[in-house]
Amino acid sequence: MKTYVLGGGCFWCLDAIYQKTRGVSSVVSGYTGGFTAHPDYESVCSGITGHAEVVEVTFDEDVVPAEVILDMFFISHDPTTLNRQGYDVGTQYRSSMFYRTEEEREEMEKARDRAQALWSDPIVTEITRLPVFHRAEEYHQDFYAKHPEQGYCQVIINPKLAKARKYYAEWLDN
Repeated sequence: MKTYVLGGGCFWCLDAIYQKTRGVSSVVSGYTGGFTAHPDYESVCSGITGHAEVVEVTFDEDVVPAEVILDMFFISHDPTTLNRQGYDVGTQYRSSMFYRTEEEREEMEKARDRAQALWSDPIVTEITRLPVFHRAEEYHQDFYAKHPEQGYCQVIINPKLAKARKYYAEWLDN
């Protein structure tokens, strides 16, 4: 099993996509990259903690290649906008990848370089060593599956799922 920590704006979006990806055994929404010891949703959303909303994605490389997980990340959000995704603005929504090992850093950099061909503007995704990962509150876990009728899910997440299906249908469950 392999695990990546990725931030592409609101963690609900990436959670929804990776929960439907074959070979993914766990997706945990959380916070990392900040400077406070015990972040919570309210403080992270205020922008005062420096943390990003992220997902910790654990998957079986015998089922889904690591490159697919990383490439899906780059089509699941706009990696060319600094500290924002659509209407979500602030450093907590930054495009970010957090590595544990040098091998992961290299994999992430290669994925970023591959993805640049898809975007006319430069990719601004930060790639940094993973500090402490903080699990988000329980109501954020598997949010889309629990609340598919919620407005944010309908307007923001559904189009991202459709885009992921367009490019990665062979890896996604219905």
